Amino acid sequence: MSKYKEYFEMMLKDNKELFENFKNIHDHYTLEPQKYQKIFNDYGKEILEIVQKYENRLCSKSEGAGYGRFATNLSDKFREEVKKYLPKINSIGLQLN
Repeated sequence: MSKYKEYFEMMLKDNKELFENFKNIHDHYTLEPQKYQKIFNDYGKEILEIVQKYENRLCSKSEGAGYGRFATNLSDKFREEVKKYLPKINSIGLQLN
């Protein structure tokens, strides 16, 4: 398994309950964005912090090993995995009128 997938799986496992709860909110938000915008944003902030933490862990190991130029690609692949699981993650923080 690729390193970025390992970190993605580790992130989900280490924060299982939080991600399961947010996945439920995410799915409701997908169907009714106006209704679920506030709760989506509130819980989403914590999710983004966790994603960033694991992304930093993943990339810091590459940079520390002298593969800094590959860290950007690694980061992109990790974010793609997150987006497959939570397609609307980039909508966290948006304000709908």
